[in-house]
Amino acid sequence: MLDHGVPFRLNSRVRRIVAPNAGVMTGPGTNTYLLGDEEVAVLDPGPAIPAHVDAILKTAGERIRWIVCTHTHPDHSPAWQAVAEATGAQVIGASPADDMFQDDTFKPDSELQHDDVLATPEFTLRAVHTPGHVSNHFCFFLEEEKMLFAGDHIMNGSTVVIVPPSGDMKAYIESLQLLLRYSLKWIAPGHGELMEDSRAVVEWLVNHRLKRENKVIASLQQVGRTSLDQLVKVVYDDVDTSLHKMAKLSLSAHLIKLNQENRALHHPGDDSWEMLEI
Repeated sequence: MLDHGVPFRLNSRVRRIVAPNAGVMTGPGTNTYLLGDEEVAVLDPGPAIPAHVDAILKTAGERIRWIVCTHTHPDHSPAWQAVAEATGAQVIGASPADDMFQDDTFKPDSELQHDDVLATPEFTLRAVHTPGHVSNHFCFFLEEEKMLFAGDHIMNGSTVVIVPPSGDMKAYIESLQLLLRYSLKWIAPGHGELMEDSRAVVEWLVNHRLKRENKVIASLQQVGRTSLDQLVKVVYDDVDTSLHKMAKLSLSAHLIKLNQENRALHHPGDDSWEMLEI
C-alpha cells in the first residue's frame, strides 16, 4: 500500500508513510519509516512538504525522539528541520556530501559512523556505511526484523543512478558486497514496496553492475576512442533514449572505476575515453 500520507504498518516495529513527491526519479514517492511505538525514530523524513510533515507528526508527534537520514538528497532529508523543531528530536546522519544535489540545511547532532547503534527497548538499529550513490550514504539494519532500510542504495523497480564525483561505482559495488555479510530478510527501500529474498536482490544488483561494466569494456574495444555521448548509445542500447541523460551519469561512474583500475584512459582535452591495452 503506497497511498500518500497514510501510515501503513509493515510489522510490529515499523510503519511507512509515503511522501507526495512521485516522479521519474522518486517512483511512487519517498518512503518515510517510523520505528517503534513508545519512542519513535523517523527514518528518512523526506521532502519538506507541509502535508507530509503533518502526516509524520500526526502519526507519532510527541513520541518522536530521533530523526535518522540515509543521505541528504533533497527527496530524503529536508523535512528533518520541521520535525526536529516540532519535537526536539535528536538528528542522526552524515553531513551533506560535496556534490550538486544536496540538502545543505541538514545538520546532524553528531557525525554518523559505520556500525553506530541506536538501541531502545523496542528496537536495535545499526548504521552501515554504503557509499556509492553518494559518499555520505548509510543503510540501517533493524536487527530484530532482519530488515535493511536501504535509502537510495537499493530501489524497488529500477537501478540506482551513480552521480560522480560524490557517486562512486567502485564504492557502490563494494558496498553492495558488504551487505551480503548481514543476515538480511527484508529490504525496505527509499522508494517502492518491501523486497523479500534480500540476498538474491543484492547478488542480482552486483551481477547487473558487473555485466554493464563488461558491456562498457566490450563497447570501447569495439568502437575505440570515443565520447561519452556516443558511448552511451552503445552501452545503454537497451534503455529508452529519453533516459540516456541520466544513464550518462552512471556510465561516467563505470568509466571512472575502470580508470581507477588502470583499465581505461580519459583524454580531458576532448573528453574522450579508450580502453588501455593490458
